[in-house]
Amino acid sequence: MAITLLVSTRNAACDAIAAAVDAGAGAGTLEIKSAASTTAGASEVATLTFSATAFGAAGAAVAGRADANTITPDTNATGGTAAFYTVFDGDGLAVWQGTVSTTGADLNLTSTAIGAGDTLSVSAFTLTVPATAA
Repeated sequence: MAITLLVSTRNAACDAIAAAVDAGAGAGTLEIKSAASTTAGASEVATLTFSATAFGAAGAAVAGRADANTITPDTNATGGTAAFYTVFDGDGLAVWQGTVSTTGADLNLTSTAIGAGDTLSVSAFTLTVPATAA
């Protein structure tokens, strides 16, 4: 039997993870990558910058979910085929990673083909702590 987290626990866990993005000397980043990597700059396709406070409070709209505040686009992407992403804190330390595609991924983009010098923006990005294990 899987455990079930109470809403207050889900929100607290989500807030703690989101706060990790705010750690460090600068703003956290969302790095789009061509290959899975938790090393900043490795396999980079584009890098977008979170606001100084990356996420709003968990549970504000949906239990266990924190919505990203404004994310600054990368206006001069390195370019490549987006397949993964890693969220880094302000010191370049990985917080979490996920998959990228056009549908059915952790982060869905309009296209995974990013040209060198392209502008890449992400209009919505959420962090969710589920009630039960999958």
